[in-house]
Amino acid sequence: MTSSPSSIIINDREYAWPKQPVVVVCIDGSEPDYIEEAVKAGAMPWMKQILEKQGSDLRGDCVVPSFTNPNNMSIVTGVPPRVHGICGNFYYDRENDVEVMMNEPSLLRTPTIFKAFQDEGAKVAIVTAKDKLRRLLGNELVFGENGAICFSSEKSDQATLADNGIEHVVEMVGMEVPSVYSAELSEFIFNAGVKLMETVRPDIMYLSTTDYIQHKFAPGSAGANNFYAMMDSYWSQLHDLGAIIGLTADHGMNAKHNEEGNPNVIYLQDKVDDILGVGKGRVILPITDPYVVHHGALGSFATVYLPNDVDSAAILESLSQIPGIESALTNAQACDKFMLAPDRVGDLVLVSEINTVIGTSADRHDLSGLEVPLRSHGGVSEQTVPLIFNRKIINLPDRPLRNFDVFDLALNHAAA
Repeated sequence: MTSSPSSIIINDREYAWPKQPVVVVCIDGSEPDYIEEAVKAGAMPWMKQILEKQGSDLRGDCVVPSFTNPNNMSIVTGVPPRVHGICGNFYYDRENDVEVMMNEPSLLRTPTIFKAFQDEGAKVAIVTAKDKLRRLLGNELVFGENGAICFSSEKSDQATLADNGIEHVVEMVGMEVPSVYSAELSEFIFNAGVKLMETVRPDIMYLSTTDYIQHKFAPGSAGANNFYAMMDSYWSQLHDLGAIIGLTADHGMNAKHNEEGNPNVIYLQDKVDDILGVGKGRVILPITDPYVVHHGALGSFATVYLPNDVDSAAILESLSQIPGIESALTNAQACDKFMLAPDRVGDLVLVSEINTVIGTSADRHDLSGLEVPLRSHGGVSEQTVPLIFNRKIINLPDRPLRNFDVFDLALNHAAA
């Protein structure tokens, strides 16, 4: 039996080998206020104890655009989208003239932390909410008997040893397969995580939730507090099983509606059509994914593709004057500021203000499924996220923290 290395290097970052299980949780859409308000309300007794006695309560910035795919992939690679290539949930492949969901592992440009650890003999387990993300997270992992484990709540009943490293998941967890639009989709993840820690005891575990609740409920509301109380109970169990736990988020969440409860929307494709003529420019919303009931494909970040024969500077100036637009940037400016891959971003980037979202054309967004006033994300206003650990973080790096530092902090800086 070969001994484990003292550390591994992946994407130019060094990570110490885990001496005890490390669990990193990405709480989708978790504005820091959610935890603060739930603790204040007495809904998170474990978290209260951690924050007051033995843990660390830090803050970091997520990746902009503050959406699911780019941030999850930054967390699990330790690098920004400029390196790993996933710059949204959705992008326009200009060369092939096709709009593409960024769910395909072939779009990843660098390996994950999981791949590097498994190559050195570590046991890896990943549980996520939706199958769209599962394939990216499990890229290049070896499954089968004694291989990595990687499955989604959404398709937990379809997990196999060959494709997911595990079978009979529903029986293990003891819950039915949840609706994709439910709090139970996330609870299934934590229930499974505890069961895996009790049995398989992975060296590295990653648990990534859905933001269905955060889209519906504001911090401090009963719906939010109940959800965070549920998570608190499972984190307490993981803590008692001896895991180092690092909690972060892929993005925050804000209200995006007016006093009447109607969404504050800038229909950017209509604005571009007014300037250039219909169909001359193309607006892409990187928030777009198959699950739009809770946000209507409306977020605070958009990118615009222009024809070659136009004055892009004049168009940028015109779009920057739209009320509710916080910043209007060229491709080069946006990719430098947000550390994005230039070939997967349009000619222009528009970011809206905290209570405003960007759409394409008014007739292309079906908002009939919105059950409550719109809450969404995508901009700089949703960039601050928690970095919370159940251990003291020592020798903190002397630089601004990012959510994709969470594995570094848990593995390299958590006190024994």
